[in-house]
Amino acid sequence: MRSLLKVFVLAGALAVAVAFAGEEAQAEPVVASWYGPGFEGALTASGEPFNPYAYTAAHPYLPFGTQLEVCYQGCVTVTVNDRGPFVAGRGLDLSQAAAAAIGLTYVGADVVDVRVVSYPY
Repeated sequence: MRSLLKVFVLAGALAVAVAFAGEEAQAEPVVASWYGPGFEGALTASGEPFNPYAYTAAHPYLPFGTQLEVCYQGCVTVTVNDRGPFVAGRGLDLSQAAAAAIGLTYVGADVVDVRVVSYPY
């Protein structure tokens, strides 16, 4: 059963990777969560200090500096500056401010629509 779950998670990650690779990426549903309390000032994977009040996100593989439009009960543009999330089934971790801007903080984690706005290159 656990192996089957891994296959589904990997297949989902591959599908998201293919969707993000296109020139004009369409919005894709992704399970997102948020982080903030306790991480302020800690170094992100990109080397910059984590600011829970900035519109940033952690993504498993998109290049640092990639801008994403994330929509839930509203939309916000975030910049990828960290790696994560490290919870199975989740594809994006938002900063506290970004999650609050779209109404995600109360539920903690849910499906959001994500679209690549720009790559850093």
